[in-house]
Amino acid sequence: MALSMHNKDKQMDSSKYVRYTPEQVEALERVYTECPKPSSLRRQQLIRECPILCNIEPKQIKVWFQNRRCREKQRKEASRLQTVNRKLTAMNKLLMEENDRLQKQVSHLVYENGYMRQQVHTASATTTDNSCESVVMSGQHQQQQNPTPLQPQRDANNPAGLLTIAEETLAEFLSKATGTAVDWVQMIGMKPGPDSIGIVAVSRNCSGVAARACGLVSLEPIKVAEILKDRPSWFRDCRCLDIMSVINTGSGGTIELIYMQTYAPTTLAAARDFWTLRYTTTLEDGSLVICERSLTSSTGGPSGPPPSSFVRADMLPSGYLIRPCEGGGSIIHIVDHVDLDVWSVPEVLRPLYESSKILAQKMTMAALRHIRQIAQETNGEIQYGGGRQPAVLRTFSQRLSRGFNDAVNGFTDSGWSLLDGDGGDDVTIVINSSPTKFLGSQYNASMSPTFGGVLCAKASMLLQNVPPALLVRFLREHRSEWADYGVDVYSAACLKDSPYAVPCARPGGFPSSQVNLPLAHTIEHEEFLEVVRLEGHAFSPDVALARDMYLLQLCSGVDENAVGACAQLIFAPIDESFADDAPLLPSGFRVIPLDPKTDAPAATRTLDLASTLEVGAGGARPASEADTNSYNLRSVLTIAFQFTFESHFQDNVAAMARQYVRGVVGSVQRVAMAIAPSPHSSIMGPKSLPGSPEALTLAQWICRSYRIHAGGELFRVDSQAGDALLKRLWHHSDAIMCCSLKTNASPVFTFANQAGLDMLETTLVALQDIMLDKILDEAGRKILCSEFSKIMQQGFAHLPAGICVSSMGRLVSYEQAIAWKVLDDDDSNHCLTFMFINWSFI
Repeated sequence: MALSMHNKDKQMDSSKYVRYTPEQVEALERVYTECPKPSSLRRQQLIRECPILCNIEPKQIKVWFQNRRCREKQRKEASRLQTVNRKLTAMNKLLMEENDRLQKQVSHLVYENGYMRQQVHTASATTTDNSCESVVMSGQHQQQQNPTPLQPQRDANNPAGLLTIAEETLAEFLSKATGTAVDWVQMIGMKPGPDSIGIVAVSRNCSGVAARACGLVSLEPIKVAEILKDRPSWFRDCRCLDIMSVINTGSGGTIELIYMQTYAPTTLAAARDFWTLRYTTTLEDGSLVICERSLTSSTGGPSGPPPSSFVRADMLPSGYLIRPCEGGGSIIHIVDHVDLDVWSVPEVLRPLYESSKILAQKMTMAALRHIRQIAQETNGEIQYGGGRQPAVLRTFSQRLSRGFNDAVNGFTDSGWSLLDGDGGDDVTIVINSSPTKFLGSQYNASMSPTFGGVLCAKASMLLQNVPPALLVRFLREHRSEWADYGVDVYSAACLKDSPYAVPCARPGGFPSSQVNLPLAHTIEHEEFLEVVRLEGHAFSPDVALARDMYLLQLCSGVDENAVGACAQLIFAPIDESFADDAPLLPSGFRVIPLDPKTDAPAATRTLDLASTLEVGAGGARPASEADTNSYNLRSVLTIAFQFTFESHFQDNVAAMARQYVRGVVGSVQRVAMAIAPSPHSSIMGPKSLPGSPEALTLAQWICRSYRIHAGGELFRVDSQAGDALLKRLWHHSDAIMCCSLKTNASPVFTFANQAGLDMLETTLVALQDIMLDKILDEAGRKILCSEFSKIMQQGFAHLPAGICVSSMGRLVSYEQAIAWKVLDDDDSNHCLTFMFINWSFI
């Protein structure tokens, strides 16, 4: 009996193992490709449709699919681990090479230190002038040991002479990329790792400015070289790059003579151009090298095009060393070394042209980031929504940046001409009457018979103690703080066949709600592309003002920890269709730091009253503990706004644009003053609110009025001192907001505690542009209208649960709201206060 049971169990166990034929596996694989996890009905259907599977139980087929999914998961994990291992191996090799280079640099510095000590000792041991001269002469003698050779003039028709220059450039470039020809100092925050951008360093005590980077990318060397040589695709400051001549060398390399023009970052200095020799060759170890240098009278070689309106800059030996990685991919070494002729720019702007950190951000790191972006897109690691291909979105970003740069520079050979001013020199007006400037290849004279051209109003200004990232982030999040809605309507009308009348720019204009819709961002989120929807005014009698408008917007440099980064906000109106070839007319802001940042991290700053609540009796910080790193921070702000105009409206549009830009400059200055840290702010009392009483007095009025109307205390405090009351009000968990009481205008918010600012997603600076009816939904507005007379007569009302909208367009729910009338010391109506209880984002 036991033996028979054993045989029966053995038969059952053996039935669990099925040996599939190749035909059966092929049939199952076809289904797996279509549906890796078929349902029970699908498996039964599979058995009926494939006779070769009829002898296999459905349960066994289910097990096969489970095992197949498990194998696929294991294969993907193994592949991922192999990729990580290859990256770590390559990074380890890179770090070992960097360590060897640093050891050589240390040895060199130790030798130099010993030599200098000996010279100082010799100089101090003697007191005669001759001995001092001997020290100077010894230094000159040392320099003369390695004199810079002056090359004879080399003709462009003499390939041998150009090859000599190319080989010299190659040797000097390699000594910078992997040797100690330049004293490199690693940039703060650049930590090496398999997923980091790489190792980034900047020069110290060398002629010109230089930056160096090395990193890993999952692209083959040939593809990397192709991307890097296409400089306009990743270097946003490159206006054009023309290859004037190509010479093939006997070793399979190429020599190219290149003329490149770059944009100036501001309106305050001329743009730069370069005349260079670029040499591409392969080393004995299989590495690919692209090196480049300027051709000058000292290097020899042919003369380039005359600089005309440009300042000729000097590119010292620079380039790219691309080495193949085991298992695929490449290790890249990038060196950028330029002399931008700093003496030709105004003294206040010279730090911009003397900063190796700015060069690293704009060229060196930009190249490495672009390659990594392409690599991840090629491997399918980045998915963008909206049905747009990554290349299309990149093109949009490039067009926005290029269009803004073109407006800032206003080159005459692009059709720009200066318009006479109104006596002030703060705003420059230039016009471009070329019909293809805006419409491009889509231009059709029958479409726009009265099209006059494009007008640009631009200005540059210096800012003190304003972090560029913080300013641009504020301008992006609070457009209503500086933009005029009527001007936005006019800008959007340029996309229509019949533009609206020229608006009259006015301070503040019509505040509008904005919703930011993300499109794409780079790997490290240092730049992102988005669509901004500006909501129209539904109750406006003007049809144009009732429409929603759309902007394509590019924002970059909003990370405060990025050293030497330029922060900018560029936008252009678009229509609802948002075609890939839609015409763009970019405007915007660019803020560039003029002084290098210190290594110490900047202290956290706020834009509102919160900073004032940390001070007072027992809470004030000594001024010496304040963040002094930002007090001497200088930056240059460049503003450019572009408008289309009809030929008979040129003067009107010019007057509007000039007035508008001056208004924007004034708004930005007010914002800058509000967000700039002050060395004295830590010992001052709470700040005054514009157009309202002191914060302490307002807090007392709010609490006293609540007690009068509701018959109870808003909250209890241990001390009746004004600062204690204000602190309790500020830190209250429910959102408390005050709005104006005006019979002839919609109520506007004047104050909110921290919870209120969080709920509205705004700051005290921008709060005063938010209207009460804009945050309430339709049901909330109806309830408020029905209860308004009760609030004014009885001074108090309870409002039921509802939904409101933040300034960024997010929905907020609340369980209950309380409204009461705030009386001043004379028992006159001062404002309305609302308290939203237990609010949360939906």
